[in-house]
Amino acid sequence: MRASTDTAAELLGRLLEALEPELAAAEALRERLHARPELAHAEHETAATVLAALEADDAERVVGTGILARLGPRGGGAVALRAELDALALTERTGAAFAASPGAMHACGHDVHMAALVALFRAARRVEDTLPAPLVAIFQPSEEDYPSGAVRLISEGGLEAVETVVAAHVHPEVAPGAVTADDGPVNASSDNFLVVIEGHGGHAAYPHATRDPVVVLAEVVVALQTLVARTVDPLHSAVLSVTRLMAGTAENVVPEEARAAGTLRALQPEVRPQLKERLRELVEHVAAAHGCAGRVELTEGEPAIVNDPHLTARVRPLLVAAGLPVASPMRSCGSDDFGMFGAAARLLLLFVGFELAPGAPRVPLHHPRFLPATATVRPVARALAAAYAAAASGSLPLSQSRSS
Repeated sequence: MRASTDTAAELLGRLLEALEPELAAAEALRERLHARPELAHAEHETAATVLAALEADDAERVVGTGILARLGPRGGGAVALRAELDALALTERTGAAFAASPGAMHACGHDVHMAALVALFRAARRVEDTLPAPLVAIFQPSEEDYPSGAVRLISEGGLEAVETVVAAHVHPEVAPGAVTADDGPVNASSDNFLVVIEGHGGHAAYPHATRDPVVVLAEVVVALQTLVARTVDPLHSAVLSVTRLMAGTAENVVPEEARAAGTLRALQPEVRPQLKERLRELVEHVAAAHGCAGRVELTEGEPAIVNDPHLTARVRPLLVAAGLPVASPMRSCGSDDFGMFGAAARLLLLFVGFELAPGAPRVPLHHPRFLPATATVRPVARALAAAYAAAASGSLPLSQSRSS
């Protein structure tokens, strides 16, 4: 196999050359996928469309609607490239000719990610005999909902022999055409919480005869706004957002119970348990001060995504060689179940900046008018190629051949 004496840059060059003929079909695929989105746990047509485009006879169906396809040498040290299959429960308002029907939308770039990975997989097959490490394409279901497709894939052995998992995710806060390559935490952990205040209900005209959980919940919500500022080092990043309030059945009845729900995010893994403990303490103590009982029910979500420093150092010059400038550092308190793969492999997540589709505004992810240009498939596929070359080359030099 010739790749044993190649540089990482030479490997990347071959992949990029093989990628160009695949891009037109991949861009058409992106628009087909965008037009027919499916929600988590039900990505049946999406998976069938991806399978047909891959044209990989030995592709495996995993965790229901997921797909694994392999290329290159067999054995360990595999590099997995991941794209997500599912859409969000949004009604699209882009006005695009390939806009989705109401009820579901690819408003997080998953359509672009899938099309880019299909293109790169097909390109890698053209040069398969030169790949220095196994390439595994993962088309993962249910990233946007629980139970996590990443967790299921790991538990069912889908990462066996995989040493590295990489992904490239579009992001509107990155300059168009540029790519981030930052080591350490780049996406936050995410846990959902439910605050329950139990009081003593009664007639609203006689509040002195009650222990009003609504008033206590209001005080808890206000107090929670100081939790991050008084728990976390100001140089670290964390977020606590209360997003739902639930109490009562009638205007003249003080209810027995009041509830609040929200999300807790932490960029540094060591901060996560501190925030959980302080959240419980604050709720219990504020409730007790008013003669009520308070408790917190936590639903553990994704861990932080922590990029491998060796991989990020190796991928930066390869991104530049692929015509993708390295963007200014960007770390986000967004979350992604890609972080789950960190329990089984080293990680590399790249954020890719993009041009907008004609007439589209620059809006956040998960917005009903979010619409990257279809040509975004190209930089995402090229970023994946650079990431594979960085991970698969191991100790190979970036630009100088070593002797055989």
